[in-house]
Amino acid sequence: MDSKKYTLFTGLLFLLVSSAVAQETGTSYDIRDSSLIPSRRIPQHNEFLNNAYPFPAKPRNEVEIGVKGGWSAVAGSVRYWGPTGAFGLHIRKALGYVFSIRAEYDWMRSRGLNFQPSSEFQGNPVLTTYYTPGVSNIFYNYRTTIHELSLQGVVTLNNIRFHKAKSEFTTYLFGGIAGMTYSTFYKVLSSSGTPYDYSGIVAQFGPTGFTYKNRKQIRSAIKDLITGPWSTMAQRDPGQPTLGGAPFRPAAVFGAGVEVKITPHFNIALEDKVSFTKSNLIDGQQWQETGDPKASSQTNFDDYNFLSLGLNYNLGARAVEPLWWINPLDYAYGEINAPRHMKLPKPILDDSDGDGVTDQFDREPNTPAGCPVDTHGVSLDTDGDGVPDCRDKEKITPTICQPVDAEGVGKCPDPACCKDIQAKIDSGLVGGGGGGLRKCSIGDLPSITFKGRSINLSHDAEALLATVADKMRNNPSCKVAVIGYGESSKSAQQLSWDRVNEIIKYLVEKEGISSDRFIFRYGQEGGDENTIDLKDGTGEEGPNSLPAPHPNLRKTH
Repeated sequence: MDSKKYTLFTGLLFLLVSSAVAQETGTSYDIRDSSLIPSRRIPQHNEFLNNAYPFPAKPRNEVEIGVKGGWSAVAGSVRYWGPTGAFGLHIRKALGYVFSIRAEYDWMRSRGLNFQPSSEFQGNPVLTTYYTPGVSNIFYNYRTTIHELSLQGVVTLNNIRFHKAKSEFTTYLFGGIAGMTYSTFYKVLSSSGTPYDYSGIVAQFGPTGFTYKNRKQIRSAIKDLITGPWSTMAQRDPGQPTLGGAPFRPAAVFGAGVEVKITPHFNIALEDKVSFTKSNLIDGQQWQETGDPKASSQTNFDDYNFLSLGLNYNLGARAVEPLWWINPLDYAYGEINAPRHMKLPKPILDDSDGDGVTDQFDREPNTPAGCPVDTHGVSLDTDGDGVPDCRDKEKITPTICQPVDAEGVGKCPDPACCKDIQAKIDSGLVGGGGGGLRKCSIGDLPSITFKGRSINLSHDAEALLATVADKMRNNPSCKVAVIGYGESSKSAQQLSWDRVNEIIKYLVEKEGISSDRFIFRYGQEGGDENTIDLKDGTGEEGPNSLPAPHPNLRKTH
């Protein structure tokens, strides 16, 4: 019968496991959810969120409560007489992802009936009251009721998985200690109060008929005979402690099981638990059949098992499911796959020429330093004259004036009508009479740059203006146009005025240049509002062109 029991258990176990494999998923929880963290672990949680501690705090998890029912049997001196049932209740709490503790109460019942007669029961004070040892042949029988309260440690075997998400079933082993009581009774007296007489059955099968092959017929005949109640209390050890009037024994429990998830809160469990005691009297029989008139006690203790199918429910508020259902690697693998919490360094992409366009997209991998480029890393060339803007001294050269020289400056052809005028200019005169303006050869003049909305001259600007003053002293017939930009608003025009005025004021007051040699131009179009250009202004006039004002005069709008 025991072999059939374990075959049934194994078959049911594999059936549940195979049905659950198809449901395999990787469930978890939001590792950053503070509402799931107990208050005593909030400091660790905060350190984790601030990347000051690498390990997240353990979340609050639900408690499992369960009921179970199934089959129970005692392994002792008397053969099992089934079927007999059992039921149990438990509460289980996770201490970690692998280990949990469980408190369990079980009620179990078992019966036994031998198919071979016994006559050497002289050590049993109960049976010797009704039968004569060595003369009477009897068939040992019993029924026992067991109450067991145990505390177990449970180890989950398969929720930590490295190569796939956890499945919707868990397997586990458990073991622990228990206290148990048992109440064992015999069928000795018939309903009329007389001891059962087995002589007819002994005669029916004879001295050689009580074999394993005939066990079913023998036990059937015995059952037909002993139809009375379980009324005779079995033999007890007089030195054994009792609890509630029943013998009490400590026990060790071990077992294994599998849980299959039905919903996030419900699961079913199939498990087998075996309890070991140091008692020979759970089945009411402890004496050996040795043929010796002196009674000899057996050396093997009785144990019992409980094969059960249970329904469990997870109970708790603001908590994750019990930790044995969660793969603790979910968080680590999730962060590797799609980081939400990790501090990741900024990606470093090679940019050999430092133009801001990475090498894999750069169509001009050796752009000179400081040259502005387009989105493909090619140096900007606004006028398309072949000279990059960073080296082009004439950024917008008309096509008619191209090709250009190495500095991007083109040579525009003079109109025919201007040749005579140019000849006169070259000769030092303008117009058809004597007198006129001499040709100015002051050359290129620098530009002065201001920062922000400042009108103050930097040391570099003052140095540049000193070179301008030297050129003006060397070319006394030349005038210089001081040109400011910013026509977009009155404030821009005012700033342009102030900066032009500041430059002329510096050249007049600090360098001693006459104010009538400057042409004052402000608020012009087409230039950088923070740059003031100085150019040869001989003969120039234009919008916003004025003689140089008094150095301390400020324009107001």
